[in-house]
Amino acid sequence: MTDFEGRVAIVTGAASGIGAAVARDLAARGAKLVIADFDAAHAGTIAKDIGDAARPFQLDVADPAAVEAMVAFAVSEFGGLHLAVNNAGIGGAPAPVADIRLEDWRRVIDVDLNSVFFCMKYQIPAMLKSGGGSIVNMASILGAVGWGGSAAYVTSKHALLGLTKTAAIDYAAQGIRVNAVGPGFISTPALQENMTDAAIAGLAEKHLLNRLGTPEEVAALTSFLLSDRASFMTGTYYPVDGGYLAR
Repeated sequence: MTDFEGRVAIVTGAASGIGAAVARDLAARGAKLVIADFDAAHAGTIAKDIGDAARPFQLDVADPAAVEAMVAFAVSEFGGLHLAVNNAGIGGAPAPVADIRLEDWRRVIDVDLNSVFFCMKYQIPAMLKSGGGSIVNMASILGAVGWGGSAAYVTSKHALLGLTKTAAIDYAAQGIRVNAVGPGFISTPALQENMTDAAIAGLAEKHLLNRLGTPEEVAALTSFLLSDRASFMTGTYYPVDGGYLAR
């Protein structure tokens, strides 16, 4: 597959899980890319595994200056920017609304919502200079429904859909498409490490397909939305959720 031959991509949160799967898929389809993550060691490992087409970049996506530097790095290394997957995110400590610590609320909103604004603020001008592009913002099924004890995360993902739609409206005429993907519960290292087998089985049962998704299944949809095969698709939210939202 050569969908992305000659194109440059940034993937945030690319050191593991969904982000790593997306990065590998884009590289396999011909893209050159920046593997951006807070975890420098694992970002370096993914970039090394991919080879010459990938470069690691360490940052905190909640820092706008670091995000600006990330975009400049991609342009400097590869000569432009055409694709972006704004995937980095955190869950936050579970708590009812009135019990959420202010610092926890701010951190989740900064990482899961504000960072996507920062990313698009600097990615879009670079894409315009490259002749256009495509962006996928990683939302969640919790951008469409609620989840007890996760107000900050749910709020950020709902708001992310509005941000995605507005960016799509603002830049459609200039050749930039912006969409959001909404994964269900996905079998990632973070989930496996932080939940018991019984809890994971309970999550699986909430999906019509009675299992968790895989990072590769999310990557397949993401790559499609970035590609020219999705040239008439922008400003929309696409769940990949095993039927979770059908109930």
